[in-house]
Amino acid sequence: MPSVRQNKASSLIQRELSLIFQRESRNLFKSALISVTKVRMSPDLKVARVYLSLFGKENPQDLLADVRRQQGNVRRLLGIDLKHQLRYIPELNFFLDDSLDYAEEIDALLNNDD
Repeated sequence: MPSVRQNKASSLIQRELSLIFQRESRNLFKSALISVTKVRMSPDLKVARVYLSLFGKENPQDLLADVRRQQGNVRRLLGIDLKHQLRYIPELNFFLDDSLDYAEEIDALLNNDD
């Protein structure tokens, strides 16, 4: 169960990462649309698991690889934005959020039964 501190840090990081991806998408990711769906923090707040929804490329795995390659730049920009709010800027681990695909699959299975 996440603590209040973890929840506050994750929502802060989610908001700032969303702004970073919106602001820097043209430069770093060739104008792809990247949405931060959720952030989960470790208990010591040093590791953040960031779940992304990716649009704008045929293969989201390629875009996820680009995001992982730019991880250092994204963390640096996050550090600039949050230097007065967090003691440590967490290590960022990016994952593809497939909850929308899963929901569409379940919906399709339910509609096929008719």
